[in-house]
Amino acid sequence: MNQKIIIFLIGVLIILSIFISGCGSMTVSELNSNKEEYLGKELSVSGIVGSTMKLGSLSGYSLVDEKTGETLVVKSNSLPEEGKKITVKGTLMKDLMFYYLLVHD
Repeated sequence: MNQKIIIFLIGVLIILSIFISGCGSMTVSELNSNKEEYLGKELSVSGIVGSTMKLGSLSGYSLVDEKTGETLVVKSNSLPEEGKKITVKGTLMKDLMFYYLLVHD
């Protein structure tokens, strides 16, 4: 009886560790290393808010990887404070010129 409980608990721990590892956010450099794999998918990306821009209905900011300095363009109606470390959720998109993360505000 005790052996069945131990096997059950080990199975639950394995499933939980797989679930938790898949739910975390990635860095900008991790995303940039394989953008095609993530295209069209909902992602959580962490970084430092770089420059922000508001031009009529277009607004967004750059998200900078704090270790590598790589950047990602984020299209969003809300503009966070520059220099703030954030995690943002959105869908990775691509237009004619570059990739960007579209945030669903």
